Amino acid sequence: MLKVGITGGIGSGKTTVCQIFSQLGIPIFNADQAVKDLYANHSGLKIQLQSAFGSEVYTPTNQINIPFLKGLLLSPEKTEKLNKIVHPLVFQAFYDWADQQNAPYVVKEAAILFESGANKTVDSTIGVIAPEEIRIQRVKQRDNRSLEEIQSIISKQLSNDELREKCDYIIENDGSQSLIEQVRELHAQLLHESAHFRS
Repeated sequence: MLKVGITGGIGSGKTTVCQIFSQLGIPIFNADQAVKDLYANHSGLKIQLQSAFGSEVYTPTNQINIPFLKGLLLSPEKTEKLNKIVHPLVFQAFYDWADQQNAPYVVKEAAILFESGANKTVDSTIGVIAPEEIRIQRVKQRDNRSLEEIQSIISKQLSNDELREKCDYIIENDGSQSLIEQVRELHAQLLHESAHFRS
């Protein structure tokens, strides 16, 4: 089965794009949600994380300790250590999920598709891009984040130019052209690609 990855920076609209694909009957795998599910339900992951970072990584009520986790992410070395534990489990969860789907192709939504190496788990990649000022405005309306926090997040993500270079397809979400029409056109291309992929 053809596997397609969708990525884009904060406020780019990749979740909206995925909702349109879903309305077209395409199954969507949300990598961020998969990580949350693994933290909550994967006993092997809990053991690995506590072994690597100490018992504080989970709260006394057996929930992932978000403030502690955010503290780990301030250290590049600890972030890399965490990613080496978590990312392979997410990749496997995606493969297991994809095997259960009955569709021409599936979509994996991942904010850090290339940074995590998840691009290697898919056959084609889509980048959703929008100008930075539009993204900031969207995130301000959606989340309770300061301008500085939003800009800090954007600075750590791939730029629009980098996404154009790395992705097989680009969807422009700047309001100048219909998002639905762009997704419909891409859907037709991916249906064609998936037919070729199966043959």
